[in-house]
Amino acid sequence: MSQDPRALKLADFAHRIELPVRWGDIDMLGHVNNAKFFTYDESSRIQYFEALAEHDPRMWKDYGLILANIGADFIAQVHYPAKLVIGTRIAKIGRSSMTTLSGLFLGETVVAAVRGTVVWFDYVNQKSSPVPEHVRQWIAEREIIKPDQG
Repeated sequence: MSQDPRALKLADFAHRIELPVRWGDIDMLGHVNNAKFFTYDESSRIQYFEALAEHDPRMWKDYGLILANIGADFIAQVHYPAKLVIGTRIAKIGRSSMTTLSGLFLGETVVAAVRGTVVWFDYVNQKSSPVPEHVRQWIAEREIIKPDQG
């Protein structure tokens, strides 16, 4: 991640969801288990792209995205009960892949940052393919911070 994850601001994310921390998300140390942050990210990331699929019946059938890599910076502990706000954006778009960035917030305070690489994938031919221009435009129109192109 190029910027310090502690510097993330909720206002930088156009796409946001709220998720309650469930009792079952807590580990024996009394805080949210590290693996749950990836589940929270997944919920937000999938909702981000579901908006694209609403206008494209072939999305998730003939083509779409697959997760190639994921990592996180854990900044602060989260305890039950809590309500998280997860902001997700596309930080970079390459030829056939994108870098996603999710900030997980308690109020305005960032508690974790999750970044992943998703690949535009042709499910019919089982191979990656270039990110379509209409997808690039759709992303650019919805982002507060425009993705790097590379």
